[in-house]
Amino acid sequence: MRILCTNDDGIHAPGLKVVEEIAGALSDDVWIVAPELDQSGVSHSLSLNDPLRLREVGPRHFAVRGTPTDCVIMGARHILGSKLPDVVLSGVNKGRNVAEDVVYSGTIAGALEGAILGLPAFALSQEFSVETREKPILRKVIAAGVPKNTVINVNFPACAPEDVVGIRVTRQGKRNLGFLKIDQRRDGRGNPYFWIGFERAATMDTPEEGTDLAALAARYVSVTPLKLDRTDEAFSEALGEMLK
Repeated sequence: MRILCTNDDGIHAPGLKVVEEIAGALSDDVWIVAPELDQSGVSHSLSLNDPLRLREVGPRHFAVRGTPTDCVIMGARHILGSKLPDVVLSGVNKGRNVAEDVVYSGTIAGALEGAILGLPAFALSQEFSVETREKPILRKVIAAGVPKNTVINVNFPACAPEDVVGIRVTRQGKRNLGFLKIDQRRDGRGNPYFWIGFERAATMDTPEEGTDLAALAARYVSVTPLKLDRTDEAFSEALGEMLK
C-alpha cells in the first residue's frame, strides 16, 4: 500500500512525524509532501497565480511552497510518478478540527483533495501526544473501504491516551461563534492593522449529542465521515418548486 502524507502545519511540524509513524505501521511505501511554511486556516485554497517551489528535504520527503491542496496534487500528479497513492493521510494537526473548523482547515482540505482524486483519505487532528491508539481505526476503515468522495475526519480528545473512553462515529457539530473578535493594533508608523482573534466565552455551550464536539467533551475519539457533495437535497427540491 502506497501512502501519501501531508499536513497544514508545515514540513517541520511534530505532528507530521506522528502521521509518518502511523503510515509506517501500515506500509513501508510512505511519501511525505508537506507545505514549506505553516498553512493553518488556508482551507481548500489552490495556488493558481504563484509558482510552486519544490524542495527535497530527504528520501521521500518533499516541501512545497504552497498549500496542502497543492501538496497533494504535486505528490499524486508529479512526485510519485505513474503509481498513485492508495491512501492519503493529512495531519496530525495541532488542535482539533471539528464543527465549523472543517470549513477553514487546511488539514481537512488535504484529505478532501485526496478524495477529489478518487483516493481513500483521512484527516487526523489531536490535542495530545498519541502513541498507537489511532492505528486500529485506520486499519479497520481501510479494510472496510471508504466510499468515493468521502473523507474520514478523526479527532482525538484533549486528555492522556489512557483516559480516552472509546471511539464514537459522529456528525459535524455547530458552535456559538460569538467568541470571534477583531484585535486592532498599530504599526511603527501609526497605521492600523488587525488580527482575527478568539476570546474565552463566559459560559460554554453544551454540545449537541451525537456531534464531534460532544464526543471530544466526553473524551471519546470522534470519527466523522465528511462528503464532498455539499448540496442541500431537501432545500434543492423546495427551491425547484419555487423557481418553476
